[in-house]
Amino acid sequence: MHLFEPLRLRGVTLRNRIGVSPMCQYSCVDGMASDWHLVHLGSRAVGGAGLVLTEATAVLPEGRISPEDLGLWSDAHAEPLARIAAFVKAQGAAPGVQLAHAGRKASTRRPWDGGAPLPPSDGGWRPVGPGADAFTPAHTVPDALDGPGLVRVVDAFRRAAARALDAGFELLELHAAHGYLLAELLSPLVNRRDDAYGGSFEGRTRLLREVVSAVRGVWPERLPLLVRVSATDWVEGGWSGDDTVALARLLAPLGVDLIDCSSGGAVPDAKVPVGPGYQVPFAARVRREAGVPSAAVGLITDPAQADAIVREGEADLVLLARELLRDPYWPLHAARALGRDVPWPPQYERAKPRR
Repeated sequence: MHLFEPLRLRGVTLRNRIGVSPMCQYSCVDGMASDWHLVHLGSRAVGGAGLVLTEATAVLPEGRISPEDLGLWSDAHAEPLARIAAFVKAQGAAPGVQLAHAGRKASTRRPWDGGAPLPPSDGGWRPVGPGADAFTPAHTVPDALDGPGLVRVVDAFRRAAARALDAGFELLELHAAHGYLLAELLSPLVNRRDDAYGGSFEGRTRLLREVVSAVRGVWPERLPLLVRVSATDWVEGGWSGDDTVALARLLAPLGVDLIDCSSGGAVPDAKVPVGPGYQVPFAARVRREAGVPSAAVGLITDPAQADAIVREGEADLVLLARELLRDPYWPLHAARALGRDVPWPPQYERAKPRR
């Protein structure tokens, strides 16, 4: 295997193992995708990525991180997204959407407006979570989800998945990482429920398993389903790498095709040892110990580094974020650096370096 070898997931073949990691753009009005999203995501498809994922796309309005987040909680949201999916596909990349619910970390200002919690009095809303514990003292105290509330969340993911299918997306990822709702239920640091959705590993994974099953009910067998997880909370007594391997074993029979391994975000005081490729070992464990395909993400910037992750069997797919913000054409440049001859868009062919 190498970085520019195609990757087949069910009925979808990625032209290479480079994916655009979901990156919030905080540029929507009422959750609607705009020309910014078309250009942002479309340029990465033009730039040679094999997979282009949308930012975290809220399945309910209260599931947005900020008021400017992308949404898919109504049929109207699918219309501008369909244009984006079609353009991405026309450039040879697979269009994917990440469905999300921010849970107790919802209702914040966007980063360039300070990123602080946005209270209902200033145009925010009251978030929901596993319990009534706020993420930080500055955050609005969430409403604890009751039985009907949990059913509503599961149904919202299912409905959003159906809309994503109608919009032409070929790959779907569930966001169960970074301390957002599905991850909140997984983490023993956050989930202190004493009902069927808390306590044991089985209880804490129940909501995610129900969401996966509901989504698979409308997402065709021919199309791949991914789950992004925080492979560790980076806190003693929290979610761990062992838990991630066990979760991967549970999710694969339910129809999950790949585990996207990120980390952290459950609690604000975690000490994360950030460095080049610092999350790659989690992807390697999932692939090796659970026998489930995985994606690596986090400070992967160099072509040789990315290629080594794939060649050495540490992950099946490499997702890039900030590096693709710096250079939308990173895949084309990486191919040249690695001695791989890949097609350029015909409109740009005359600029392709010749050996």
